[in-house]
Amino acid sequence: MKEKEPLRITSFKDVELFKRGKVRDVYDLKDKLLVISTDRISCFDVVIPTCIPHKGEILTKLSLFWFDFTKDIIPNHLISANVNEFPKSLSKYFDILDGRSMLVKKAKSIPVECVVRGYLSGSGWKEYQKSQSICGIKLPKGLKESDKLPEAIFTPSTKEEVGHDINVSQDYVEKELGRDITSKLRDVSLAIYKKAANHAESKGIIIADTKFEFGLYDGKMILIDEVLTPDSSRFWPKSEYAPGKSQPSFDKQFVRDYLESLDWDKTPPAPELPKDIVEKTSSKYEQALKMLALKA
Repeated sequence: MKEKEPLRITSFKDVELFKRGKVRDVYDLKDKLLVISTDRISCFDVVIPTCIPHKGEILTKLSLFWFDFTKDIIPNHLISANVNEFPKSLSKYFDILDGRSMLVKKAKSIPVECVVRGYLSGSGWKEYQKSQSICGIKLPKGLKESDKLPEAIFTPSTKEEVGHDINVSQDYVEKELGRDITSKLRDVSLAIYKKAANHAESKGIIIADTKFEFGLYDGKMILIDEVLTPDSSRFWPKSEYAPGKSQPSFDKQFVRDYLESLDWDKTPPAPELPKDIVEKTSSKYEQALKMLALKA
């Protein structure tokens, strides 16, 4: 990719800031939102001070690919990623926005993280070791870390503004949101995951797990935020898959593993990342993009 200075933060004084997330800066255009993917990276819910070059562009390209790939399952919030089609008032920011921004519908976010797991890893593996279940779903005895599950499972979590999301049962979500919307969240999440996982496997990548976010727009459910990126998913190289241990990955697990090796208590401020970790992480994200979304 063409070298640019990494983008840590945006500050558009003449546009109202809607929300600054761990990675995205979102601006309020009244009837629409402007979503900008920066090069920030967060681990353990803490934003790391070091940026990952090209990360925002890669997240945007991958999300655009998946939005198009899954639009037969559910509509999404994308209006345009072509900066020339954005409001004229944003043209002065062309160089910042180009390649890393989307104009999207202003949907009402549904307050649940829709996590789908096809393999036993991360917090799911930790929970399984304690209870032989994940989010209230009983699993077979004797599974190893990184084992493929008998079938993909819907394991929702809360969407916390501060701190860690909390794994919850489907019953909990039904009590909060109602049975109909919970069933639709589960069915759509599983359908997207299955279609995407089949595509990814054909390209040499296992999608171990991922999370989706949905919103309501004109009374209908749509897919929002980002989709199936290395930030929201675990991507494993199929050629190196070997259950019984943690797997090499194309996602930020690489950074997590480095941070776990330090004497850091996972509270702000986070340590800077060394140059080799930054370069390897950027390369892993770029490789995932090429394998999944770029035509040979």
